[in-house]
Amino acid sequence: MTQSSAEGSGTGTAPEDVQGRLSVLESQVQVLAQAVRALAQGLEDIPSQDPERAEQAARGARLAHELLLAEKF
Repeated sequence: MTQSSAEGSGTGTAPEDVQGRLSVLESQVQVLAQAVRALAQGLEDIPSQDPERAEQAARGARLAHELLLAEKF
């Protein structure tokens, strides 16, 4: 019998499983990057200096939270 390269390397994980897990991980990293971007944009200016900026920070935080909830983080 022949073994696949993953079985032969001692990992015990089929290449299809690894590819699937990698795809999920890439998707999660993209969502996290979007959440961080939303937070950073909300905090570009110091929120305590102006009520409008405080609202902008709150919107950024809500957007980040919604992104994370949508991906079940």
